Amino acid sequence: MHNHRRGHEKPQAFWPTTKRLISYLGPWRWGVILSVIMAIVSVLLSIMAPKILGEATTTIYEGLMKGYAQMRAGAHLSRMPIDFTKIGHIAIIVVALYAFSGLFSFGQQALMTKISQRVVFNLRQDLKQKMARVPVSFYDTHQNGDIMSRMVNDMDNIAGTIQQSLIQIITSAITFIGVLALMISISWKLTLVACITVPMSLLVVGFVAPVAQRLFKRQQDSLGKINGQVEEVYNGHTIVRVFNHEPDEEKAFAENNKEYYQAAWKAQFFSILIWPCMNFVRNAGYLMVAVVGAIQVAHGQISLGNVQAFLQYTNQFSQPISQIANLASTIQQTIASAERIFAILDEPEMDTQLHNQAAKVDAGDELVFDHVQFSYEEDQPLIEDFNLKVPENKMVAIVGPTGAGKTTIINLLERFYEVKGGHIYYRGHDTRALTRPGLRKHIAMVLQDTWLFTGTIFDNIKYGREDASDEEVVAAAKMAHADDFIRSLPDGYDTILNESASNISQGQRQLLTIARAFLANPEILILDEATSSVDTRTEEQIQSAMERLQQNRTSFVVAHRLSTIQNADQIIVMNHGRIIETGTHESLLKANGFYADLYNSQFMGNQLAD
Repeated sequence: MHNHRRGHEKPQAFWPTTKRLISYLGPWRWGVILSVIMAIVSVLLSIMAPKILGEATTTIYEGLMKGYAQMRAGAHLSRMPIDFTKIGHIAIIVVALYAFSGLFSFGQQALMTKISQRVVFNLRQDLKQKMARVPVSFYDTHQNGDIMSRMVNDMDNIAGTIQQSLIQIITSAITFIGVLALMISISWKLTLVACITVPMSLLVVGFVAPVAQRLFKRQQDSLGKINGQVEEVYNGHTIVRVFNHEPDEEKAFAENNKEYYQAAWKAQFFSILIWPCMNFVRNAGYLMVAVVGAIQVAHGQISLGNVQAFLQYTNQFSQPISQIANLASTIQQTIASAERIFAILDEPEMDTQLHNQAAKVDAGDELVFDHVQFSYEEDQPLIEDFNLKVPENKMVAIVGPTGAGKTTIINLLERFYEVKGGHIYYRGHDTRALTRPGLRKHIAMVLQDTWLFTGTIFDNIKYGREDASDEEVVAAAKMAHADDFIRSLPDGYDTILNESASNISQGQRQLLTIARAFLANPEILILDEATSSVDTRTEEQIQSAMERLQQNRTSFVVAHRLSTIQNADQIIVMNHGRIIETGTHESLLKANGFYADLYNSQFMGNQLAD
């Protein structure tokens, strides 16, 4: 389960990836520009407020001073000569500033939220379409969990950053510059005092933030381990119990859990530690400014309101520093996420060019393998010079030990993989002269791994041909001997199959996939006839349904039990990816080669079992 860790790698190519991610914002560039302008206005309005508010304090202070001076001069005052109208005006202006600042901030957030979701919508769309264009070999070499992690976690990372961090960088920078400018405009001496805290806060951020980030990475790693183990144990819970491995698994889980706990509390501790440290630095700065400011007011070098405004600015001053520090790691993670998504988008795609050369074979045969060569790895040929003619409506059986390459023939026929040399012809046409969907329309598969999805039994059968009528679906189920068992279920055809379809038996699942093939009504049929772990009655039904399905069709049967394929028109015997014998059951037995050995060992086994 390495997928959790990889989201936290540092990006390999930071700027090119950033540029490419920003290009996704292209269609909404005006929205982004408007959002940036709104953010800047919001920041500027909120920065101006303290200075104007300071004037109110100054007005009150001056009024009080004036009153005390008059009282000392012997005048009797019923009230202090404070200009309340001016204070009222200032109050209205400040409230308006904060209100508009809030409005602009809200507008900017709403706009960016919409844009970021649209960007990720487009990215997800691109990724989804790409997944349909990559060859099957891509799925053979990538973990499902890793692909899902990119589709979900990495996309969320990107959405969050575009929504907030992008604008935050701008607002933090403007806040910092704006506050600094206003502080200098009030008093350069006090600004120097306030700036003493900047190196202190940089120190805090520079020390604590990397530690926190390192610990968060460890936390994600241990979480990945826990997820991996839980998924594994739940998938194989029967095996774990049968072999009495619960104590071992519990021990392993306890260790992983402890590791996660250690990493998690430390990561949280350090990330929380930033705030008290920053607060301490901020308060220290605040105190120094207050003391120096008070001395200057006493000496009449500065007005009280300006000191008050300055204190507010001191508070705002260190915030952008810690924000930018936090953003740096967020953005690195996001660009790493974007890189992982672009890595898939840049994967080589299936060749969709159609080969238009004229076929060199007689169109009378349904399928012809002509000097076919194939290898998964460059220097390890699997199939060398394989020739086979399959007349219409005949049955070809492929036999051989596990790993002999039986599925390779099927992969080539379905064009999941392309031949490296030679040709495969379907009714006289090179299969590469047909589009993949065009070719696959003529083929249906019934595999031992019955793939059913969460949904009704009816929908699962209809998957064979989406435009089929209800009557055709039921007719297909009857042909596959599935109608009886379906009707015996409480909800019949509307029975919902759960995730692993474990609410019906293995044999019943097989019958549903046969019904699906009946409905698809293909010219060519690929059967993987492993009917192990099925009771005898269901096995008879499966055999009978498969035989019925093979009538008037060309079929390839990947055979596991040789007794079922004695009547095949042609048997291909494979070993180590090579075809070592071909012929009928009788001719192969006479040849006394590999097939005869296989058959005799199975036959003896069956006799002993009887």
